[in-house]
Amino acid sequence: MPAHPPAHTLRSTLLAAALAAAWGAPAAAAADKEGAPAPAEARQETLKEAPAAPPAAPAKLQRVEIKASADGYNPRRDDTASKIIVNSEEIQRYGDTSVAEVLKRLPGITVSGGAGRGGEIRMRGLGGGYTQILLNGERMPAGFSIDSLAPDVIERIEVLRAASAEFSTQSIAGTINIVLKKAIKSAQREWKAGIAKGSDFVSPNLSLQTSDRDGDFSYSLGVNLNRYQSERDSDWRQFDADAAGRPTLSASTRAHDKGVSNNLNLAPRLNWALAGGDTLTSQTYLSLNRYDGTNWSVLTPLLGRGGDFDRLDSRYGNHGAYARSELSWMHKLAAGGKLDTKFGASFNRNSSDATVRGQDIGAPSQQLKLALDREVHSNSTDKALSGTGKYAAPWLTDHALALGWDGGWSRRDERRGQREADLLAGWAKEPTPAAPGQAPADAPPRGARPPFDDDQQIRAEVRRLALYGQDEWNVTPNWSLYLGLRWEGMSTSAEGRKLDAVTRRSSVWSPLMQTLYKLPGGKDQLRLALTRTYKAPSTNSLIPRRYVSSNNSQVEPDRRGNPDLKPELALGLDASYEHYFGEGALLSASASMRRIDDYTRPGLLRENGRWVATTVNDGRAVTRGVELEAKFPLSTFLAHAPALDLRASVSRNWSRVEAVPGPNNRLDQQTPLSATVGIDYKSPAGVFAAGGSFAFRNGGPVRAAADQYEYVSVRRDLDLYALWKVDPRNQLRLAVSNALGQDHLSNSTYITRDGGSSRRNSVYPGGAQLRLTLEMKR
Repeated sequence: MPAHPPAHTLRSTLLAAALAAAWGAPAAAAADKEGAPAPAEARQETLKEAPAAPPAAPAKLQRVEIKASADGYNPRRDDTASKIIVNSEEIQRYGDTSVAEVLKRLPGITVSGGAGRGGEIRMRGLGGGYTQILLNGERMPAGFSIDSLAPDVIERIEVLRAASAEFSTQSIAGTINIVLKKAIKSAQREWKAGIAKGSDFVSPNLSLQTSDRDGDFSYSLGVNLNRYQSERDSDWRQFDADAAGRPTLSASTRAHDKGVSNNLNLAPRLNWALAGGDTLTSQTYLSLNRYDGTNWSVLTPLLGRGGDFDRLDSRYGNHGAYARSELSWMHKLAAGGKLDTKFGASFNRNSSDATVRGQDIGAPSQQLKLALDREVHSNSTDKALSGTGKYAAPWLTDHALALGWDGGWSRRDERRGQREADLLAGWAKEPTPAAPGQAPADAPPRGARPPFDDDQQIRAEVRRLALYGQDEWNVTPNWSLYLGLRWEGMSTSAEGRKLDAVTRRSSVWSPLMQTLYKLPGGKDQLRLALTRTYKAPSTNSLIPRRYVSSNNSQVEPDRRGNPDLKPELALGLDASYEHYFGEGALLSASASMRRIDDYTRPGLLRENGRWVATTVNDGRAVTRGVELEAKFPLSTFLAHAPALDLRASVSRNWSRVEAVPGPNNRLDQQTPLSATVGIDYKSPAGVFAAGGSFAFRNGGPVRAAADQYEYVSVRRDLDLYALWKVDPRNQLRLAVSNALGQDHLSNSTYITRDGGSSRRNSVYPGGAQLRLTLEMKR
């Protein structure tokens, strides 16, 4: 939503430049019938001379091309809505194999988990569904993992800090929109072959990007193959103490994981240029993945008994397939109007098989006895249809009006079967008494259970519809105002075997306002946004289905959905100051606040002798944040400086949950402080480039409930890269991530009713990761 100069001024400027470039030869510029160019078109205008009266001396007609300068349209600077655009060059700079690794280097964005292990993407330090992730402007379906999306098929990433009516307002923290590649270049073909290696994994990958054009038809195809093979150890310990602090339980567990993952991404795109300036586009995305892994864990009790099983062995396999296809049509209307429509269908299928064997050390023989024999088979299918439409046209003087709709239907069918063998048969019902502190020799293994068969079938449907209108008004040449209103309605229903039917309907009105004021001089500007956003409970969080943990405890409970959950509603305020002092040079400071009603927090219950975790609505929460950012070439301050680009940002977040007593009663898992520092160098001839990025994420304790504490791990990620251009068609890229080799730590604590505590600490070892990629253009 840029604040452009008046259309007649822009056309006059371009015409004068064309005439001057043609040395006074008569020419007629092709005027843009839509007025000011759209953002994607504002970078280049091409004017051709029209035939004129025969001159006195023959003159050869010239083709004159006018390109916008760096002082022209810049989406971050000129759009009324605050956003950050990450282009394909930045996305591929470090040779990342996952989108999460790309995003962790951006200002105000953090990724939970250890390096290279994926994790939840967060804006303003908020996860848990507060940050909205879109793919081509639409929410990703259930069961689709962003980790399966290859960076090579992405054209750009848009980071929207405040909500706009065009996208869903399920974006309390903000929105990250991932746009797949659309640009078509004639006869382009690019191959990439790479390998990544760490202390506990190896990952080769191969990709192809190809495109071509034939008249009014063009196409592109992206293919990416990736294999990830890992083998790693981890450790955790559990400590229990009574109200006086005396230890009652101490146990350590060592685990070993081994797995292989194979992924295939396909992204074909077809474009047709139709008569009258219309375009028809077909875009498809296909992802196939398979994972097979094994795990064993051994529990060593140091004081007391720590769980039902001394050893657990499991095997897990998952096969997934995701496909989405979209057909979009852009139709130009009279008087500069435009109609965009898009219809899409998606299909996602996952099947998994798991076996778990639990063993107990029997006394007095000290031999392992089989105490748990479980098999789990599940498969799920997600189907979805969606449609969007947007009408945009000039309206009144200096107004741009847009009206649209967004609707969809999705259905999830899931079946899960669990079998547990009868391990009590053959054991004495009344074991022989044994010496104090020892188990009878003829007693069944600790944790042994009667036969258990459970078949669950669940069907869930979601229907949604949104209507919106928005108007961008250039009040003055220096002041633009954006007003939007969006209504979203959603109906969720679920039913299944052994489950009560669940039906929930909700709707939200979201009035939105954003404004941009450019101070005299053109270097400084102010932004302000007032928004109403929300977070709807996921379908899985509503279904009262129970997931059973093997060693049940306060810090490793069963999990179950809550059908009574309501949406969280938030009122938001964002303000920022920006200073542009040169080409690619920026200083900015921003502040934000969100007041969240019907906040959802984790709850812990005791049911039939087992601990069960669920989510509950509980009052209000408030979050605040400030963010500082700087980016500039070194040449901005030193005339003959090397070609170095510098960037840095720091974000500080505070929050308070009113229903949870302090201290540390902030939003669950919120990152209180994060910072990034980066530097990039490019040689004068462009033959060599190198750089580095350091991302810091602070942690500390979080009181999620009156009786539950979590510890957020501190992260320090140092990433480095170097690029050599062997020749114009071939280049070699070397990158190192997590160069500091930092481990990932976590801690969970539960306070008992009598004042005692149960604490679990875990350590996942980290290590430096090396990536080498050969890139070839043909």
